[in-house]
Amino acid sequence: MAGHSKWKNIQHRKGRQDAKRSKDFTRAAKEIIIAAKGGGNQEFNPRLRSAIAFAKSVNLPKERIDSAIRKGTGEEAGGDIFEMTYEGYAPGGIAMLVEVATDNKNRTVAEVRHIFTKHGGAMGEVGSVGWMFKKAGVLTFAKSAHTEDALMEVGLEAGAEDVVDEDDFWEVHCQANDFDALRQAFEDAGMTPESAEISMLPQNTISVDAETGKKLIRMVDAFEDNEDVQQVHSNFELPDEFDEM
Repeated sequence: MAGHSKWKNIQHRKGRQDAKRSKDFTRAAKEIIIAAKGGGNQEFNPRLRSAIAFAKSVNLPKERIDSAIRKGTGEEAGGDIFEMTYEGYAPGGIAMLVEVATDNKNRTVAEVRHIFTKHGGAMGEVGSVGWMFKKAGVLTFAKSAHTEDALMEVGLEAGAEDVVDEDDFWEVHCQANDFDALRQAFEDAGMTPESAEISMLPQNTISVDAETGKKLIRMVDAFEDNEDVQQVHSNFELPDEFDEM
């Protein structure tokens, strides 16, 4: 989402990395389970291949990756996971897409609606804000490890469309269909991304003031703390000198 890397930096300052790591593990395992419903061989299942790539980027242990694949293919119990996307509005008329993976749809929709309402937003109808976003591949690289020129040199030949400056990171964007080829090109060049995933990028962003930014971050925080939420996408941009406190 807009301001995503800045939000990661805020999380780091708040000392929430252990909780984030646990959430990344849960999210990665659920994505593998869902992807593996289309077949357990990643050579013939692009979504599973992408899910495994994300799992590796967050250091999900191999045994958990293998177990998630077996759950998805029905070889192991625990594969009754369903994915849905909820749409709505946050303070300031900001759009929110909330992707979930759950074993209890009724529980999850109630919890998502509660978060929207509690933080001054409202859940919308299907299609109300989804048109504001486009599906894309997003690969994140630490600035300390790679230069923009080096990323462009490898990326442009493999489908990269843009390299975005996000504070301490570079984000490389591509069409969703080019994601696997681009990720492989970087890995072949010895440039392993910090994270690699299919995301929903806003086609336009809205700048918000500091007070609204604080409200939006609290809302995103509440969504990301929910065990069923996989990703949160929005179209807001935080002020350059934003201080959450």
